[in-house]
Amino acid sequence: MSKRVLLVEDEAPIREMVKFVLEQSGFEALEAEDYDVALEQVKEPYPDLILLDWMLPGGSGVQLAKKLKQHEHTRDIPIIMLTARGEEDDKVRGLDAGADDYVTKPFSPKELVARMKAVIRRVTPTSGDEPIEFNGLILDPVSHRVTANDDPLDMGPTEFKLLHFFMTHAERVYSRELLLDNVWGTNVYVEDRTVDVHIRRLRKAISRHGHDAMIQTVRGAGYRFSTKV
Repeated sequence: MSKRVLLVEDEAPIREMVKFVLEQSGFEALEAEDYDVALEQVKEPYPDLILLDWMLPGGSGVQLAKKLKQHEHTRDIPIIMLTARGEEDDKVRGLDAGADDYVTKPFSPKELVARMKAVIRRVTPTSGDEPIEFNGLILDPVSHRVTANDDPLDMGPTEFKLLHFFMTHAERVYSRELLLDNVWGTNVYVEDRTVDVHIRRLRKAISRHGHDAMIQTVRGAGYRFSTKV
């Protein structure tokens, strides 16, 4: 079954071009030209991915991303921001709002499709492993659940995959580049700063019982998952 992609873009020529690229690449394309129509389109069967323009009539893409991430049925839908804004602070704002990746206009169709496929791959739940436990923090790859001292924790799919990698590679230091390769994949166009944003989200997600202290920053080297102080 082809993946359903919601394209939220107010400029008709760009929307038509991207829709053509999506359909040529085997995706089912849904369209929305403004904030309100986009909200109406996010319903069952939910899209597998959202391509979201930054500036929209009726509201911003950042506002829409934040709104979708607040609701149980839409918070796990991956979002790629499409925008002419290329400044680093704008990219971080988009990622902080819940976006999984960021594509700056103008972009090549090949790059866009490659990023879409990479995001879809990395948010696909990991399966086939036994639950992993450290100091009361338990990750179950089969059910895609994380608990801390029996309390269920809420986190996005990228944070889940990042935590799974950390918990299966404890006590080892990984640079941002190595984390990108192992968690995001070697064929993904993602900046190093993206790792910091998702580390921050992950720490917040597991902070309720103090497990965030296990994700340690190693100055000049990267990050390490450890039960040792």
